[in-house]
Amino acid sequence: MTTAVITVASAARREHLDRQRRLLAEVAGDIVRVEAWLDETPPDGIRDAGARTLHVPPGPHGLRVGGGRNRAAEVAMEAGADLLVFLDVDCLPGPELLRAYRAAATVHPEALLAGAVTYLASVQRPESADDLPPLTRPHRARPALPAGETRAATAAEYDLFWSLSFAVTPATWHRIGGFHPGYEGYGAEDTDLAWTARARDIDLRWVGGADAYHQWHPVSSPPWQHLDDILRNGAAFHARWGVWPMGGWLDAFAAAGAIERRGEGWARVP
Repeated sequence: MTTAVITVASAARREHLDRQRRLLAEVAGDIVRVEAWLDETPPDGIRDAGARTLHVPPGPHGLRVGGGRNRAAEVAMEAGADLLVFLDVDCLPGPELLRAYRAAATVHPEALLAGAVTYLASVQRPESADDLPPLTRPHRARPALPAGETRAATAAEYDLFWSLSFAVTPATWHRIGGFHPGYEGYGAEDTDLAWTARARDIDLRWVGGADAYHQWHPVSSPPWQHLDDILRNGAAFHARWGVWPMGGWLDAFAAAGAIERRGEGWARVP
């Protein structure tokens, strides 16, 4: 099974990308590697010689994460990939991640496959794939299965899908249609992908053993720097699906007096 590993990247995450590159070289073997750069300027001088590199500059409202993944998937399929593995630039591949996704795709080629993600602490800076298993502590909000097992998600669990780490065959990718192009900047594109899969009767399957490890970086809660993105992308999601995503963030912004309900929508408080 020819496997592609797809990452959207930016110079702001250069250290994380370098560590991901090193660990992929340890665990991946012969893969198709595709990196989509989302910065305004191309990645001159920081390309990976072993990767196919493309440049997807920001749109009017911010980074085009979904658009970058769509373009990278096209490049991977043109290179003959039988399995597309999407790995966020902040994520490190566990030693068995690719093996687990391949095994699951062999049995469930029609499914959207998602492994567990461990969030690393600021002091945890693994330099080898062998450093990762002792750090495994999957995020409790999402199912984490024993290695070798998979389970179909319930209808409600599609809301738990993360685009940090997932895999899909080209045929299923085409059935989903990729990421919707109506999202720029932070938020909602991964939930939209999962809801599209559910609407098209595509199973979301949780995959045991496909562990990824999210490298630490500073965050704010709620994410104030993304407030306008959340309002804009949330409105786009509402227009498509009739509900607002990211409800926890919206409630937190409202409790702080930053936004208010206006009809069926949300808007900044003047």
